[in-house]
Amino acid sequence: MTTLYKTFRRALTTKDGALLGSIFSPENPDRRAFAFSTNHERIRVDVEFEISGLTHLRDENTRSAWIETLVSYWKIAYILERDDGADVSWVKAYEGQKDLLLAMVRGYTKGNWPHWTLPVMYQICLSLRTVAILSDDQARRLGKTSEHLEDAARYINKAFTLCISDRAPIEESRKWGTYYIVNLMFKTYFKLNSVGLAKNILRVLPASLADMPPLEAFPKSHIVTFKYYCGVVSFLEEDYGNAETHLTYALNLCKADSIRNKELILTYLIPTTMLTKHKLPTPELLSRFPRLATLFNPICKTIKSGNLQAFDAALRHGEEEFVKRRIYLTLERTKDIAMRNLFRKVVLYQNEENRTKIPVRQFQIAMGCAGRGAGGVVGVGYAENGDGGENGGGGMVEADGDTVMRSIPERMEVEIEEVECLLANMIYKGLMKGYISRERQTLVLSGKEPFPGTVV
Repeated sequence: MTTLYKTFRRALTTKDGALLGSIFSPENPDRRAFAFSTNHERIRVDVEFEISGLTHLRDENTRSAWIETLVSYWKIAYILERDDGADVSWVKAYEGQKDLLLAMVRGYTKGNWPHWTLPVMYQICLSLRTVAILSDDQARRLGKTSEHLEDAARYINKAFTLCISDRAPIEESRKWGTYYIVNLMFKTYFKLNSVGLAKNILRVLPASLADMPPLEAFPKSHIVTFKYYCGVVSFLEEDYGNAETHLTYALNLCKADSIRNKELILTYLIPTTMLTKHKLPTPELLSRFPRLATLFNPICKTIKSGNLQAFDAALRHGEEEFVKRRIYLTLERTKDIAMRNLFRKVVLYQNEENRTKIPVRQFQIAMGCAGRGAGGVVGVGYAENGDGGENGGGGMVEADGDTVMRSIPERMEVEIEEVECLLANMIYKGLMKGYISRERQTLVLSGKEPFPGTVV
C-alpha cells in the first residue's frame, strides 16, 4: 500500500478534510510513488482493492465516486511523472485535470460526499486553474492557441453551482464553500482580464444569500479575499465609496503578518482614499511596504508640493506599473488635489487681511510657474514644505524624487479664462469654498474653511 492510500484511509476515517484535499494537489510528495505503483490496465482494480473495507465507503455510489476520482488523479500523476518526452505535456495534464474535476462533481451529485470534504473541491479547482495557466504558457511557446484558462473558468463555475444550489441543512451544506470558489473565480477572471465576468458573479450571488450563512460566519481568509475583490471591482467601476468600504473591511480583518495581502489591498485603498478623503499615505505606513513606497512616493510628493509639472512627470514615469495595476486613471484624477494645494499656497502667501479676496492673476502666475508639461518646478516663492505652509523663499526642494532648483522657474503662459475655469472646477468639486467675481477678476473665498478638509 502506497503512502497516498494510507493518507486517504486516515483522512476518511478521521474526517480530516484538509488532509483529504492535500492528496489531490499536484505538489503531493507521494505523487511519484503513486504514479509508479500500477499501470493503465490495473489502476482501477488496484484502487478498488486498496480502499476496500473502509466503513465510510459502504454506499456503492460513494465508493464508486471515490474510485473514479482516485483513478483520474493517478492518470494526471502518470502524465506528470512517467509520460514520454523531455517536457511535461501540460495540455494533456489539463485534460486529465478536467476529468478529475468532473469526477469530483459526480462525487457530490451522485456519490453523496459530505460537506467536510469541501477541501477536495478547493484543491481540485485550484489545481485546474494552475495547470490551465501552465498549459497556456506552453501552448504560447509552441505558437498554438491558448484558451485553457478561459475553459477552466467554465469548469470551476460547476463547483460554484454545486455550492450555491445545495439544499442540505446549513450545518451540512456545501454553501460553506461558496466564497472560496467565488474568490477563485474572481482570481481567474482577473487573470483573464475579464472584469465583466467578475461583475456577473456579484449580480448572481445576492439571489443565494437568503439561505446562506452570514458572511461573518465564514473563515476570515475567505472574507478578506472576497472583500478585496469586491473593492477592486467597485474601484474599477469608479464607485470609490463602496471601494473604500470593502477594501477597509478587508484591511482591518487581515492578519498582522499578512504583509503581501495588505500590500495588495493598499494598492487600491491608497488611491481610493486620496480621492474620497484627500488623504495621502503616511510615511510610517509606506515604510512598512517598500514596494508601495516606490509606487506612490513620487506622486505623493508632487501632490503635497502642488508641483503640477512634477506630478505629470511622476505619472509618466510610473505609467507602465500604474496601468498594469489598473490604477493609472484614478491617480490621474488626484491632480485636482495637487492643484488645490498649489492654489492654497497662493492664498497662504498673501497677507492675512487679503486672503479672502485674491486676484485671479495671482493664480495665473502660479499656474504658469507650476506648468502643465514635463520639467520645471513650482518656483513662485510659495511654501514648498509639503503641507501648504506659509514659508516662502528660494532654495532646493524634493519633487518626484529629484532635487530641483525653484529660484529660476520655467514660466508657461496660461490664459486667464482657463485659470478661472480651473478655479470654478475646484469650487464645484468642493475642494474650495467661494466664488469668482468676473467683473473684478477676483476669487472671493469663504472666511471659514476656504479649503475644506485640508489634510495634505
